[in-house]
Amino acid sequence: MRKIVEDVSGEGLEKLLGERVTLFCLNYIYTGKLMGVNATCVLLEDASIVYETGPLNDTHWKDAQALPGPWYVQIGCVESFGCLK
Repeated sequence: MRKIVEDVSGEGLEKLLGERVTLFCLNYIYTGKLMGVNATCVLLEDASIVYETGPLNDTHWKDAQALPGPWYVQIGCVESFGCLK
């Protein structure tokens, strides 16, 4: 039997702290500066909800609406994430 066991801290969302990230979630796309991560949610500042992306290689979203104040997104709803625009 072969097993690979490796615990790497500072990967995933934690690695992107302080960066502008895009979260593709079950129903919506969120973008903002990632300011916090815990076991249940992430904290975005200067957050927006993206209704229409436009070409993904463009530098701006076609339709992104600003959200008020800091915004929290449940980790359980996040399907994928990264630095996009």
